[in-house]
Amino acid sequence: MHHSSSARTGLIQAVIAYCCWGFMPLFFKQLDNINSFVVVAHRTIWALILLILVLAIVKRLPEYRIIFQTPKILRALILSSLLIATNWLVYIWSVQNDHILAASLGYYLNPLLNVVLGFVILKERLNRWQILSVLLALAGVLVLATGSLSTLWISLILAGSFGCYGMVRKVTPVGSIPGLAAETTMLMPIGLCFIIYTHYVGGFNGMGYSTKTDIFLIMGGAITAIPLLFFAAAAKKLTYTTIGFIQYIGPSIQLLLAVFLYKEPLTLPYAICFALIWLALAVYSINGYLLSRS
Repeated sequence: MHHSSSARTGLIQAVIAYCCWGFMPLFFKQLDNINSFVVVAHRTIWALILLILVLAIVKRLPEYRIIFQTPKILRALILSSLLIATNWLVYIWSVQNDHILAASLGYYLNPLLNVVLGFVILKERLNRWQILSVLLALAGVLVLATGSLSTLWISLILAGSFGCYGMVRKVTPVGSIPGLAAETTMLMPIGLCFIIYTHYVGGFNGMGYSTKTDIFLIMGGAITAIPLLFFAAAAKKLTYTTIGFIQYIGPSIQLLLAVFLYKEPLTLPYAICFALIWLALAVYSINGYLLSRS
């Protein structure tokens, strides 16, 4: 397989993944009558079933089994599973409660937070353009802190949990799909207990609420696994820089949905914040592109 066609395939796969992530609010809005903990619990269980099937089909179940026999990897994935569960929970809650703008901002902040995490944890050196981009983003967050403090926690938790999740997975020697299967395996007992508890104790809508709800809860597994499968395939074929550019598709779609479809108010602090962060991302991305060329 030639390099250019492989890269083209990778590009298409990455765009599909980020479009799925971008349009996810449309999906979770269908479940806004269901408690976000219940949605995450179902998402975990159905995603696990699907991922185990995928691993069986591509004959990678041994990789999944080995994780549970390797304490060091297991410990890392316990941490990453808690981070991804936190991310899912806050994300679903924010979509259900009309804070898609705040969620979108969190995913715009993510790449810049990765630069900071790389500096703090991996002791990576920053050049002056990277420092400038981080400072611009920080200015944006501060503008928002003065104007919309009530939703800033959503953006920061989403960026922080996803950034730390990526960091843990980066330093853990495990494939993306077996790793996610292991994470969902560890979350599943918690999810299952929660579903059983809410079913018998009541007070929460869940499975059986309506056929539509049941279908969406089950589909939550596919919504979790499919973009990740596309992304994992793309990540093997594309450079880090290319993925760096494509990753803005997700939050951009969310931003457009929030403002035009769900009519969330784009307040002045938000507008200024987005402008500063886009400027930061432009500086960061152009610098990344030039570095990859040299």
